[in-house]
This record gives sequence, structure tokens and C-alpha cells, in this order.
Amino acid sequence: MVYVAQSHSHLIHDANPDWQAWLTSIAEGRREEELVLLHRSLAFAEAFYAGKSVAGGVGLMQHTLGTAAIVASMHLDHEAIAAAVLHAVPDCDATGLARIVEAFGPAVAQLVDGVARMGQIREYPTADDASAGKGEQMEGLRKMLLAMVEDIRVVLIKLAKRTQTMRALVLVDEKTRHDMARETQDIFAPLASRLGVWQIKWELEDLSFRYLEPELYKKIAQLLDERRVDRERYIQEVLSQLKDELARNGVHAEVNGRPKHIYSIYRKMKRKKVDFSEVYDVRAVRVLVEDLKDCYTALGVVHSIWQPIPGEFDDYIAHPKGNFYRSLHTAVIGPEDKALEVQIRTDEMHQHAEMGVAAHWRYKEGGKQDARFGKKIAWLRQILEWKEDIHDAGDLMERFKTELFHDTVYVLTPQGKVVSLTAEATPLDFAYHIHTDLGHRCRGAKVDGNIMPLNHRLQNGQRVEILAAKEGGPSRDWLNPVLGYIKSPRARAKIRHWFKYQHYQEDAGRGREMLEREAHRLGVELPPLDKLARTFSFTRPEDFLAALGRGNVTLRQIAVLLREPGEVRGPSTAPQRAAAPRHSGG
Repeated sequence: MVYVAQSHSHLIHDANPDWQAWLTSIAEGRREEELVLLHRSLAFAEAFYAGKSVAGGVGLMQHTLGTAAIVASMHLDHEAIAAAVLHAVPDCDATGLARIVEAFGPAVAQLVDGVARMGQIREYPTADDASAGKGEQMEGLRKMLLAMVEDIRVVLIKLAKRTQTMRALVLVDEKTRHDMARETQDIFAPLASRLGVWQIKWELEDLSFRYLEPELYKKIAQLLDERRVDRERYIQEVLSQLKDELARNGVHAEVNGRPKHIYSIYRKMKRKKVDFSEVYDVRAVRVLVEDLKDCYTALGVVHSIWQPIPGEFDDYIAHPKGNFYRSLHTAVIGPEDKALEVQIRTDEMHQHAEMGVAAHWRYKEGGKQDARFGKKIAWLRQILEWKEDIHDAGDLMERFKTELFHDTVYVLTPQGKVVSLTAEATPLDFAYHIHTDLGHRCRGAKVDGNIMPLNHRLQNGQRVEILAAKEGGPSRDWLNPVLGYIKSPRARAKIRHWFKYQHYQEDAGRGREMLEREAHRLGVELPPLDKLARTFSFTRPEDFLAALGRGNVTLRQIAVLLREPGEVRGPSTAPQRAAAPRHSGG
């Protein structure tokens, strides 16, 4: 089968003139039947998009073509590109999704539907900057978004859509611009970082920063005093010189680099509390070598080419960071007398940094480490790295469909806070997660505004509201596994605990009566209750009396102590742990 773009020239020539440049840009390496599908998706979408525009007045067709071009640049398959073209159809017509199924099949339609469901993020209120727990809330939203989709291509299409929107954000009003930029910085740029889609991540961060902190953005851009193209040219020259010198010294290495982006420069200045002049990795390159000794050989080569900057060498190989990150970092005066950072590590160290416990996003964000979630992200990154090596579309689709996040369900409180629960959790599990007392008083639940039974299985992204009585307790039916009211062991334990102690006051009263009768029978004076309680290892007298009333502490133990008052002096006598038969006294 022919894969060169020239074989598709008749398809491009016959296309709408407005589409020809776009089809040409994505045609290389695609089979004819794939381009036929993309051509059909354009014609299908145009019927819905004609005369419509997005915020800022950009034509809807132009917006979706831009989104699809970004998807193509990520080397995704033709189905993902077609879904990017068609993603706005359901917004234009209530029957749009059904018509996509009919015209393009379920695979493309599922991608379009997934993008629409991810769009629900706009409805989720987020925490203010000053509010406590904002980072935890944002992390919950990111996890929920990943869990809401069964195909990771949906997330990539959504990231492409957001990138295209951000490029045109200058055309919208200031409030919309600020809100979109904040949401992008909080949710979508970190998602791109997690998945290792670096080019998207950098662009989203820079664009968000530009609209959120316009003066700071301009100041740093001016301090750079270079256009991005010039910075990229500089890095390419550095790479060429460094590769030649390493090869001349017998070091087999992979050398790559990128100019530091404006937002990452700002983050470093803020994190280290330094001025721009002290940020030495505005331009940075990374050297990957085969073994440990080559790391130090490569370091010697770097220092022989360019003058090291004093105090800017860190040996994280000899002294790893707390998260086991290992690498050599040095800063030098590079070509044109410009500061340059060089990172040197082995391939194994690099894999550990990118995929292991020292994952790039954890280091950069400085958030809590979730090892289980980190492993899932590492797997998704591997899938994304393999996509260029997998030529079978069916195999690729199956690899992209993931069950990784199906052990947890993410739902929302009425206030928009994300709550993570065990998969197949119910509204009762949700209630007990929020507060034990709310679980005990739960009598009903609304899910997305609809009354649902308490054994309803919750789905990702649903909003849950608990209907509770002013007082009351749980039902014993909730503990019946056949009825399916409870999935969480924690909630089940709370219910059992309630039944175990629901007669606490009654038991304590009974224990007091038993104690007084026993003292009267023996003809002795009762010692202070707090001392008696401590003798049996209870901190509260009421707990001791309740244990006596339930039979956990026996009258025989009490009689021994009361006959020998000197024994009531400390926790020398432990209560029996097994429940003893209750006595009526006397």
C-alpha cells in the first residue's frame, strides 16, 4: 500500500479550496482510505458549522480545523483527527452524535462523545487561590477527568481543543480570558505535563501566564531579548557542537534540548527567589549516556568546551534528591557568552525520572506523591511514546483504551469538591466518606439532580447530594451484601460501630447500677470513678461503666478490686477482651 502524500493529490485537488492546505499538511504517511474518511468528516462538519463561530468571532470550522491540525501533529490516528473535526457537531444539533455513529461508526462517535463529557469541566467550580486545599481540589479534578474517559485519545483531543482556544483568547472579553486562562493553568497544562505532551504543556502554560500576569509576562519576554525562533536556533547550534565533541571523545550519547519557556522561567524565579540574571537554565540541554562513567566523561567534555559558572554544579548522582532523582546539573557560559544549563544522566536514570518515583510532574509541582496513580500515568506515557511505532490502527485503539482508572470513581459534592471513592461506590458510601453522622442520618440521595436509590452505582463526574433526617441511625439492611448498599469497608465498619454502641448510655447506666449494687453487697465504699476506670485502662469513666454494663468488664473483677482497695491505683488489671455474660447484679 502506498503511503506518500503524492498518491492522494486527487483527493486534495477535489476538496473545497479552504480545506486543501489543511489536507496537504496532514496527508503525508496516511493511507488513501484514511484521507477519504477525513475528507468525509470535513464535508459532514461543514453542514453543521456553516455560519457559526466560537467566542471571539472565530469561525467554528476554522476552530475545529486548528484543533484537528494539533491532533495530527501529535501523530494520532485518522479516527482521532476525524473526531477532532467533528467534536462540535453534538453542540450544533441534538441528533448530531447519532448521525456521527451512522456516518462514521461507533469508534469515531465514542471519541466525540468523550470530548463532550470532558467538556463538563466548565461546570465544576474551582477553589480560589487563597482558599485552603486548592491544590488537592485541582488534583482531584485532573484525576477525575482522566477517569471519565475510556480512551486516552479523548484527553489528547481535549488538550488540542484547549490549545486552539487559547491561541485565539486575545479576541474575547477580559473576564472570559482570565477564567479560561486560570482553568487552563490549573487543570489542562498539568494534565499535558502528566502525559508527557511537552509541546502542548509549554504552550498552554505560556499562554495562560500571558493572560493572567500580562505585565510579568512582558517583562520576562523583554529580558530574554530574543524571539523563540532565535532561542531554538541557539539550542540547535549548541547541540551540534556538543554532539561532535562527545563523539570525538568516544562518548555515545543522545543529546537534545529546548529553550526554557517564559512560564517555567517565572516559576524558577519564584521558587528560588532569584532575579532573572540568576536563572542559568534559560537555555538548557540534556545528555543521555549509556553508563555511569560516561556521565562524568561527558561532564568533563562540557567543561572543556565552555567555562563553568561557579557554584552552579550539582551532583545528584552521588547525592540523589529525596525522591531518588539522579542526574548531573551544570551551568556554563555557552556560545555568544550566554548562560546554558546542561543535564547529564544515563538512560536508566532518565527513565526513572520520567516514569518512576521521581516523575517530572511531581518534582515540578511539588505536590503529594500518589504511587499508585503515578504508575498509571507512567503506563499512559509509554502508550503515547509507542504510538509512532504501532502501525496497526486496531492494535493502537486497544492500547489506548485503558482500564487503569477503573478502580476508583470520582464524584462531586453539591459545592463542586471532588471526592474519590472505591469503584462501584453508592450514595451511602459517599455520605459516610463526607461525615460519619451524615451517613447515619442518610435517607435518600440526588444524583445529578435526580432522586436515586441508595444502592445506585455512582459514575465518574456525577454530582451527589445527600438527603438526611435531622436525627436517626443506619438500617441493618445496609450491612446485607446482597442488597448492595455499601461498597467501602470503611463505611461498613462505621455502621457496625454504630450498632455496637447505639445503647451506650443505656449500658453506662446499667454499669453504674451494677457497680453501686456490688459495692453495697460487699459493704465497701466506692473509690473515685476515674481511678477505677484507669485501673481497667479506660481514660473516661463513662467508657468504663458502659463496658461494665455490656459485660466486657465482669463483676468478679470489680469484687476483687473492691475487697482490696490498695489495688485501685493504676492500670494493673486489664479488662477481659471477650464479652462476658451480663449479670443482673446482687
